[in-house]
Amino acid sequence: MAWQRALGLQLLQRDWLSANHVVFAADGPTPATVVDTGYARHADLTLALLDRALAGAALGRIVNTHLHSDHCGGNRALQARGEPQTLVPAASFEAVSQWDESRLSYRPTGQYCERFRVDGVLRDGDTVRLGPADWQVHAAPGHDPDALMLFEPQTRTLISGDALWEDRLAIIFPELEDQPGFEPAAQTLALIERLAPRSVIPGHGAAFEDLPAALAASRVRLKAFSAEPARHLRHAARALVMFHMMEMRERERAELTVWLQRTPLFAAMATRSGTPGGAAAWAHALLQGLLDDGLLTQVSETLRLSAALPA
Repeated sequence: MAWQRALGLQLLQRDWLSANHVVFAADGPTPATVVDTGYARHADLTLALLDRALAGAALGRIVNTHLHSDHCGGNRALQARGEPQTLVPAASFEAVSQWDESRLSYRPTGQYCERFRVDGVLRDGDTVRLGPADWQVHAAPGHDPDALMLFEPQTRTLISGDALWEDRLAIIFPELEDQPGFEPAAQTLALIERLAPRSVIPGHGAAFEDLPAALAASRVRLKAFSAEPARHLRHAARALVMFHMMEMRERERAELTVWLQRTPLFAAMATRSGTPGGAAAWAHALLQGLLDDGLLTQVSETLRLSAALPA
């Protein structure tokens, strides 16, 4: 696309386990940069994709929109073979510097991320040079309270991370821990509407230009979740199980049921659900629902992935 060429960027679209990569070629003193690096289990593919995108040129910088495992999991592998400067949201700096896996969400979700070095931060109101253009940094709380978006005002291009997808709404993680998330998410959607981007590069899925339709879809889902938090809880549990199964590909049903009861975020969701019979019954019903909907299949005692993340 013309706007991508003008900005010196390439969008490397990934799946639901690894977030998209937005790759900027070096431009004079501005180093080659990647925004978000995917999931650690797929780091080898991330390295290969970036090598191809940069035609062998050295990567000079990593920028993370937020520090969920699917957005920063390739950081360590990229740092291991070079010295790219790594910039993270300022609000996450302390947690990543101390490698607090609880605050970073990796322990609560049972997800994997290798420890990486952090060299600097980005704050709401900052400007960062990417390729030949200056990009505005905007806070984007909701899905993650520390998240940032990047906006280039001349072409009106937005790198939205997980604040806006084309036809789905990301999990509002603070709400899973009894923290406010729905209202910050609504405020972030309002900010995006004011920025009025012509093109949006989401954390997952293809770039898109129909901003009104995307905002409308997100607002419909957000309104429904706000009105019925239990519905959001079910959606989040299903999506997080599917993420885990995308990583593992298959698991014994009994082992997965125990894993759900022992993994902190799932255990907390089970408690909040109020399911009669407790966490074991909740986990059984969750897995059975995914089987009934054809998202998982069972052969003997083994569960296997049969589809992408549920809507």
